[in-house]
Amino acid sequence: MNLCFPQSSRENGFDNQSNVNEKVLARLPKQFLNGKPEGRKGMNFPFRILGKNDFDVIGFGTNAVDFLISVPFYPAYNSKVELVEYWQKAGGEVASSMVGLARLGLRTAYAGRIGDDHAGEIGLTSLRDERVDVSWLERIDNARTQVAFILIDESTGERTVIWQRDVRLAYKEDESPAAVAHLGRILHMTPHDTAACISLARAARGSDVIVSLDVDNYFDGIEELLPLVDILIASEDLPHRLLGITNSEDGLTEISRKFGCAVTGLTLGDRGSLFLCDGELIESPAFRVPGGCVDTTGAGDAFRAGFLFGALTGETVEQSCRIANAVAALKCREIGARTALPTQAEVQTLLKNV
Repeated sequence: MNLCFPQSSRENGFDNQSNVNEKVLARLPKQFLNGKPEGRKGMNFPFRILGKNDFDVIGFGTNAVDFLISVPFYPAYNSKVELVEYWQKAGGEVASSMVGLARLGLRTAYAGRIGDDHAGEIGLTSLRDERVDVSWLERIDNARTQVAFILIDESTGERTVIWQRDVRLAYKEDESPAAVAHLGRILHMTPHDTAACISLARAARGSDVIVSLDVDNYFDGIEELLPLVDILIASEDLPHRLLGITNSEDGLTEISRKFGCAVTGLTLGDRGSLFLCDGELIESPAFRVPGGCVDTTGAGDAFRAGFLFGALTGETVEQSCRIANAVAALKCREIGARTALPTQAEVQTLLKNV
């Protein structure tokens, strides 16, 4: 196991004595500040986010290399179809969200594990190239980096993901990089290693760091983790997987009641998102993808990046949802989870023109 220390924060282009959030706020367009545009009201986040820390967001969780295959239509069972094109690109939920936030101008760091294979080198280089701090990224000897094979229906841009994660990449509870938890204003995780996430979440809460969780499936031990979560953003089917509830509004209400997450949301694909905060449901429609949807891979990761960006820059919950949907739509312009992740200017343009 090797920690990826060759490039320090300063060598990566970061100055440990400064906080990029101040610089970001100074250059943000008016519609990114103080909630919704003038004359419109919104709901403030029901917790206090630290004004300064070493990083704006620390990410802990999945980092993968995606093998993307475009097909003219989704193949039927026991059939053959000629592919249109194929690509190899960096992906993974948390790593892609950290890249999305970095593109928007925030300071991010990634903690997680990759193998000592070529795919691991792709993952590591991709994060460094995007100015994501990788000081807490570990390379595991003789392990294979997580991979995904993704079929993309060229006619719709919708994807099907087939993935594998080497068990040697998993964290035990006593292996969690808990020391990194207090270094961000927000800690953002996926719960694949639930016991380690619980350890990190407790450490973060002890330092007044907001805990954000990205969930797309049921994981053992998640009932112990969720009470430690401030922002829960899940896939549409989580209420059914977790509680047996199929109605989204009822599911959000019960998750909030049972686990106490301050902000609870579901991503709904091309229907946008549904959130619950302080007992109020917030529906936010999706944006049309400029030029048409090419690939939905990583749209959820982009959504979470946009939402956390809104929270960190003083937006209301409603406006953070709009920013999140805008970032997700812009991501879908090109193939891959990170290729078309937008800049602030691109998000501003979309919000202004819709």
